[in-house]
Amino acid sequence: MAASLLSRRVAIFHAVPSPKSLAPAIFSGGVVQQIAKYNPKPLRFNLKDPYIPDKGSEKTLEWQKTAKYDRKLFGRYGSASGIDPATLWPSSAQLDAIVAEEKEWHPPLEDMLKNIAAKERELDEKRREREKLIAANMAKMPKMVADWRREKKEAKQKQKEDKARREWLLAEARERFGHTLDPRSPKFQEMVSEIEKEEKKKRKLLKRRKKDEEQGMTTTPSASAAAS
Repeated sequence: MAASLLSRRVAIFHAVPSPKSLAPAIFSGGVVQQIAKYNPKPLRFNLKDPYIPDKGSEKTLEWQKTAKYDRKLFGRYGSASGIDPATLWPSSAQLDAIVAEEKEWHPPLEDMLKNIAAKERELDEKRREREKLIAANMAKMPKMVADWRREKKEAKQKQKEDKARREWLLAEARERFGHTLDPRSPKFQEMVSEIEKEEKKKRKLLKRRKKDEEQGMTTTPSASAAAS
């Protein structure tokens, strides 16, 4: 019993960290907390016996068989990796792709200046075109305002005429039928169509009479000239 109690006390004593391995840490709230220090050992590469995966083995992962991984091994172990550095150079197609990517994402300064100048010329051209458009629209502004006022006046005049005609048609319906009719009723619509037909006939008669009068005025001077 005493031996077991003593072993427990020794285990608890070894579990408690030493004061040297603890460092105080002060937080924003003013609370002091002990944090254990961690001093890991530096990672050292095994240059004498490096791990070189067997590319012919089925257990070797696919990404360990790529040229990218070979470059990584050669960069880490050098000639100890057993990799021929001549095989690490990119092919002609890869070089062309790299050159094209550099031209696209890292163009030379001269090309960048040319692109900036071209963009500035394009912006200037757009600005000039916009100024021309604004000047042309400003020149048309008085006519546009006059047309707008004329159209507004004509619309107002037409509204008055339509209102007066509607009131006249309602009064005509009261006079004909002796009572007020609903403008949506078939009887009212029939009356309106009859009135429109009569007005159309009157316009035709007036037009024909005006034409006859003009012809009579033109024939009279010619007849008097023939008599003389």
